[in-house]
Amino acid sequence: MRRVAGQQNSYGGPSGNGGNERRQAVGAPISPPRGFMKPCFLVKPVSATRITGRYLTHQKGLPTLPVPPLQQTCERYLTALEPITEVDELQHTKQLLDEFQKSRGLGERLQRGLEKRAHNSENWLSEWWVQVAYLDYRLPVVVHSSPGLVLPHMNFSDKKGQISETLPVEYLGGKPLCMNQYYEVLSSCRIPGLKRDSVVNHAKSSRPPKHITVVHNFQFFVLDVYNSDGTPLTADQLCVQLERICSASPERSSEPIGILTTQHRDSWGKAYQNLIKDKTNKKSVTTIQRSIFTLCLDGAMPQVSDELYRSCAAIQMLHGGGSQWNSGNRWFDKTLQFIVGDDGTCGANYEHAPAEGPPIVALIDHVVEYTRKPEIVRTPMVPLLVPKKLHFNITPEIKKDIEDAKNSMNTLAQDLDMKVKKVKALVTVQGLLEESEKSVDGGEMAFCKDPPPYQGIQEAAHLLSDCEDGQGGLPRLTLDEDEEDETEIV
Repeated sequence: MRRVAGQQNSYGGPSGNGGNERRQAVGAPISPPRGFMKPCFLVKPVSATRITGRYLTHQKGLPTLPVPPLQQTCERYLTALEPITEVDELQHTKQLLDEFQKSRGLGERLQRGLEKRAHNSENWLSEWWVQVAYLDYRLPVVVHSSPGLVLPHMNFSDKKGQISETLPVEYLGGKPLCMNQYYEVLSSCRIPGLKRDSVVNHAKSSRPPKHITVVHNFQFFVLDVYNSDGTPLTADQLCVQLERICSASPERSSEPIGILTTQHRDSWGKAYQNLIKDKTNKKSVTTIQRSIFTLCLDGAMPQVSDELYRSCAAIQMLHGGGSQWNSGNRWFDKTLQFIVGDDGTCGANYEHAPAEGPPIVALIDHVVEYTRKPEIVRTPMVPLLVPKKLHFNITPEIKKDIEDAKNSMNTLAQDLDMKVKKVKALVTVQGLLEESEKSVDGGEMAFCKDPPPYQGIQEAAHLLSDCEDGQGGLPRLTLDEDEEDETEIV
């Protein structure tokens, strides 16, 4: 059972997005600011008040993430163990902790080391957390760690509709929140490694990217989204460019290069090194990695009844449905992928390493609100550069890697059952919805038919909070009323 992005606890301890996580549905609307609640509750991730202001005016004044006292750390460790250990094991652990906390003992030495690290860094936990919870984690990012978001259904059912639908400081309880993670979402990408992955952010470069990547029928295109005078393309201009892309890729590519990003990270790391040996391939991959985000114009998904539509949409956003559907129409290493189906199904998928759930949910809120407003900008009469297709030279070895990735992705898709259920209740860790007719998760649940050995990793280290680098706070996550207009995270 997997957990949703956005469900957080008060301490992040390498536990992240491995096998057993709960998934939760969250609503898009932003609620008024409220105080923090006890960690046993799931609370709304974006309940902050947005106030116009400059990012750096408050950022430097935020407190750094504190190191909890040694005694408090040990007490919370015991509290966490109580529900899952036998009495004799718990007693033995208490004895070990008593020894650990002795004056001038190992605990005090380690505590001083943590305090020294905290004194010399903005956030003593962030680097460790990202490495242990994400970059060292070697199972595929698809399904295992990258959440999918289903947006409200759009009113179109053809290609024309598919391509034409269209950072202030946040405060919580009167205190400014850390905004760092918002600047990690765009123009960033995960880079596969042989043993550990890395994340690169090109938005901070001397020449930030001005293009997005569009993938249609398993083929990748570069779309510049700014005019020569620096103004962003209007909706009409974007429609023209997307129509050009669709016209240039009427049939599916026989070699879906994007399917490689669904692989086990060690396998993808080796395939990646082989892929970028070719100069053309390396240039194309770099262009994808540098792009602001990826837009996936999906093909058809299986036809299902209205009752099963939500579950099918969740699958589409989570992994694309398998190689025969849209799993190859992705670049899962990309931090942010917007997904638009040809039947009005819309959503997103994001790679988890650069940011936790709250910034993504806030961004999606903005997207949903923006698409509901009519555009009043006049379209300039200027020529547009034709979107450039990215080319890949497929060697026999790369072709084999693609086939292996297809088989692995199809196995993963077949082993995952998705059932979406809407509820109105607030979920608590204690109690977990006593009403038997409601899901114990209060939202969407995913079950693995043949679950692997337990590899639970809990999310929660660098969050939106009143600490610098975004760690140390507890966002709010409540389940909204059963409305038609909502965003779901799976």
